[in-house]
Amino acid sequence: MIPNVLRLAVLSAWAHFASAQFNPSQHSWYTSPAADFAASLPIGNGRLAAAVWGSATENVTLNENSIWSGPFQDRLNPNAYQGFLEARSLLQNGSMTDAGQVTLMDMASIPTSPREYHPLGELRLEFGHMEEDMVNYTRYLDTHKGNAVVEYEYRGVKYTREYIASYPAGLLAVRLSASEPEGLNVSCSLVRSRYVIERSASSPNGTGTLRLRANTSDADNPISFTAEARITSDGGRIVSNSTNVVVRGASTVDIFFDTATSYRHPDPEEGEAEIDRKLRSALRRGYNAIKKSAIAEYTSLTGRVGLDLGASGAAGQLPTDVRLQNYQATPQSDPELATLMFNFGRHSLIASSRRTYPTRGLPANLQGIWNQDYEPAWGGKYTVDVNLQMNYWPAEVTNLADMFDPVLDLMETVVPRGVDVAKRMYRCDNGGYVLHHNTDLWGDAAPVDNGTTWTMWPMGSAWLSQNLIEHYRFTRDRRVLRERIWPLLQSAARFYYCYLFEFDGGYSSSGPSLSPENAFVVPAGMAEAGKDEGIDIAPTMDNALLHELFTSVIETCEALDITGDDLDNAKKYLGKIKPPQIGTQGQILEWRQEYEEADPGHRHMSPIVGLYPGSQLTPLVNQTLAAAAKVLLDRRIEHGSGSTGWSRAWTMSLYARLLDGDAVWNHTQAFLQTYPSANLWNTDSGPGSAFQIDGNFGFTAAIAEMLLQSHGGVVHLLPALPSAVPTGHVSGLVARGNFVVEMEWAGGALTQATIKARSGGELTIRVQDGSRGVFTVNGEAYNANNRGPISASAGDSFVIVPVAGG
Repeated sequence: MIPNVLRLAVLSAWAHFASAQFNPSQHSWYTSPAADFAASLPIGNGRLAAAVWGSATENVTLNENSIWSGPFQDRLNPNAYQGFLEARSLLQNGSMTDAGQVTLMDMASIPTSPREYHPLGELRLEFGHMEEDMVNYTRYLDTHKGNAVVEYEYRGVKYTREYIASYPAGLLAVRLSASEPEGLNVSCSLVRSRYVIERSASSPNGTGTLRLRANTSDADNPISFTAEARITSDGGRIVSNSTNVVVRGASTVDIFFDTATSYRHPDPEEGEAEIDRKLRSALRRGYNAIKKSAIAEYTSLTGRVGLDLGASGAAGQLPTDVRLQNYQATPQSDPELATLMFNFGRHSLIASSRRTYPTRGLPANLQGIWNQDYEPAWGGKYTVDVNLQMNYWPAEVTNLADMFDPVLDLMETVVPRGVDVAKRMYRCDNGGYVLHHNTDLWGDAAPVDNGTTWTMWPMGSAWLSQNLIEHYRFTRDRRVLRERIWPLLQSAARFYYCYLFEFDGGYSSSGPSLSPENAFVVPAGMAEAGKDEGIDIAPTMDNALLHELFTSVIETCEALDITGDDLDNAKKYLGKIKPPQIGTQGQILEWRQEYEEADPGHRHMSPIVGLYPGSQLTPLVNQTLAAAAKVLLDRRIEHGSGSTGWSRAWTMSLYARLLDGDAVWNHTQAFLQTYPSANLWNTDSGPGSAFQIDGNFGFTAAIAEMLLQSHGGVVHLLPALPSAVPTGHVSGLVARGNFVVEMEWAGGALTQATIKARSGGELTIRVQDGSRGVFTVNGEAYNANNRGPISASAGDSFVIVPVAGG
């Protein structure tokens, strides 16, 4: 028996040796198997995903993004229209309490929730190994290559498991290997705990086949799927029983896995033929070819951006779970942890959101694509009062605009559902669509759940429209704008032309609506004084989103030379939206009146959505409104906001928009100290709480936002550089107008930048706080304070060098 002290010393020495192969900004790595799902290694090809535990008996959690709990449900409450009329009337008459009760009684849907995201099952690999005898153990995720690896020694033999999620091949691939010839024995199976129709194994012609067929529920016409793995080996013998494929005495074992669902393949024979085609091709090409093409394609995406926020030295050479623990006490010693989290966010977006032509794609949901539960937190749905939007905040700016395509696919699925709900629930029959605060893979547009602070919020289409126009602003892709984005913007705007009503001096107003997901205290004279309520008319967030929507419609019409009612109505309604109001403490008001807040530290930053991701409240657009936004933000934080990972990530970007780099970094450190689970997934309130991917994406977007901003027609270099990051480098970030930016800085100041025009257009440059107004562009003096925009053609490159004392 090895004494514990000696064993710890050996493990410490092994960890030090292992760390030499890992880049602190690129790899997450560990010296023991995952203790739970939140410590697993997540990989994916956008449709298929795996979470690798690395246990003695491996249970790889498998997901496919169209495996949800059942078919479409028409949930609309038959009393919805009458309830809508009554609730609006009550609000107009000042009866807040009664309006809330009517809303929940007659407008909430039946059933209250749409479908939920479900796991596919598990790939189980039994090696006959005992965990206590596994030594020199490491497992790691390479966020650059997108692969996961497990390595250890067992009784003198080194074992390696490598996992690849291949986008080019459309499947998952696994290679198991042993350092000794004939040293590998493994029993393989596919398992699932619910609604299994078939679970079988066979080994015709020396190739193992695992097959799993299941439904996702016992509802009529459920989503069904077939999953299959093909197993081959170098050496050894492959046999099977009824449920397992067993390989004995092999040097390597290769496993290729795919699944097809009835969501994408209503004809099961067609789906199974597709699986067979891909698996046969993989067997023909072999694992090495699959791996090579997968990594080449993956690194072509991750390699677009490089980030250096400073080196961590010895602190960065430790396993990731240890780094997270140490960071709580000494964040300043490990700046590369922020870089790793930035890279992990980009990896997660690539892994969970890809085109799936010729069929429609599905975007990253609340868990991205990784889920082991049949009742996941919040159903694993697409929550659209911040979460789905946040998932895509980093897409364009970090050079991953390609990952946005599934959002367009989902929105095109939502529109016909939303048009139907708009007709039946609001009597809006003009081709406009409505979306409330959640949807699912079927595009369910009816209200979700039953609570006065979240259910009745008909603004989902307005907020998602902002993501749509931002995609165009970054890419300048006029074809996508014309063919896909414009029809969505047009339909969203048309709903509001019908739905809005004149109130409070003739402003076009929403209602019944709410400020997600906050409550106010009902004032005297408005029914039950002192009671918490959420339902109101024209919350500030609604006005901000409508401002953004109608501005986007006007911008699109001008870009595409569209005239007529669409343009005229957008201009008319834009002029009738109530501007942001400032309260007695200098803060942006959240509601139409200065109600007492039920939760002054609420996690949502809804009233200042016009600061980020919007631009209506930004300092370079309106300093007065920016100052009022800062008052609200500071008060939220003082009262405990940023209390979830995604909320803290949003806070980072809000302070970046306020040009406060030190505040951004303070909240960066608070995020890393509080919310990541062992594998870097964002959580709701810290390790052990619910996993939500949105905070990971929000974090990545915020780091980009502190280094580069481009709203308001200005490419703003290092707008919110923290004093704690005096030296660094970034390449590949994208500014609106489709300008690609590379920057270096030292001593807290820009030393050089290069801006490349991919599309051409006008380029206006600002450096840091603007006091460095004089710099050279391609060797010629450029004074940002009095010089107009540069005219750029596609392919032009501009080198910016600050002038000393300028």
